[in-house]
Amino acid sequence: MERETVPSSSEKLRRSDLEEDVKIIEWEEFDHELTRLWSLSSALKLATEKKLTLQPKLESLIQVSADSLRRINELEEMRQRLEARKMLVDKTSAACKVTEQDVKVKEDSLSAEVRSLLVGGTTLSIAKSKLQESNCQLEGESGYTNLKIVTNKLRKRQQYMVSQVSFIYPLKIVAGPSQDQELESLPGGSRLGTKPVSQGSVRILGLPFSMAPFTKMSFFTDKKEVQKSATALGYVAHAVSLLAPYLGVPIRYPLRLGGSKTYIRDYAPYLEPSSSDMSAISTLSNSKFVEFPLFLDGQDTTRAAYAVFLLNKNIEQLLNFVGENSLGPRQVLANLKELIRIIQSPDYIHS
Repeated sequence: MERETVPSSSEKLRRSDLEEDVKIIEWEEFDHELTRLWSLSSALKLATEKKLTLQPKLESLIQVSADSLRRINELEEMRQRLEARKMLVDKTSAACKVTEQDVKVKEDSLSAEVRSLLVGGTTLSIAKSKLQESNCQLEGESGYTNLKIVTNKLRKRQQYMVSQVSFIYPLKIVAGPSQDQELESLPGGSRLGTKPVSQGSVRILGLPFSMAPFTKMSFFTDKKEVQKSATALGYVAHAVSLLAPYLGVPIRYPLRLGGSKTYIRDYAPYLEPSSSDMSAISTLSNSKFVEFPLFLDGQDTTRAAYAVFLLNKNIEQLLNFVGENSLGPRQVLANLKELIRIIQSPDYIHS
């Protein structure tokens, strides 16, 4: 006997749904239902035709809308690019304005330089003409005569300026032998020999100068004599600083004027620098120099004596310029008086 298959629950559900979808129509209502189905079929056909008719129009509208959206996007991109270009143009315009201002400033500066160059060219042309005239005047015997005339005028002018210095700082000889004797050596050196100073003592503005305090300082040294000597050296230093430019001679040892507290500079000192005895070691244009006091500052007199020696070297330099020799390395006032005497003599003009 064959085994009967038992339907599953899912099959039972499908059968129940089919039974519900199946509609039983009576024979009397068949015509009515058939007519209704026919009308529904006609309406569906008509709707399908309308759909087919509207489909191209809808597609065209969709295409137009897509084209419009694409163009809107393109316009937005173009607007963004335009804004970027506009910002770039603004930046370029600002940079152009700055460049224009710089160009204007440089044009003004260049115009000033051109004007200065024209003035310099004109001055150079005038100077060249004067130089040519001077060369023409110096050629031959007439040129030598003109040179002698100019030289004599220069010497007379130098005599006048030196006479003014002599009027400010008169140098007079007081009768009587001097007590000083100079050392024929550098400061701190050995005594090579002595020679008496010329009869009488030279004074500047009535002040004497003695080397005694500068060679040996003791408890009994007169302070007033030391102060007078420092003041006299200040006068001499000032007179030398005036005479040197009048003669056109750059002195070897420059001075830092300060009255009775004057210093003299040495760029290659004979003595080793000491912080306690010298004023300072300074630097000027990468050149070191040492300043020595032209006055007694403390018990050590070596550096003050060396300063007097350097001051006398400056006077000796001026004496050599006018063709004379020094009277001695310590004869400060006598050498200065001899220098002024030689310049004021009539022979100086024709020398």
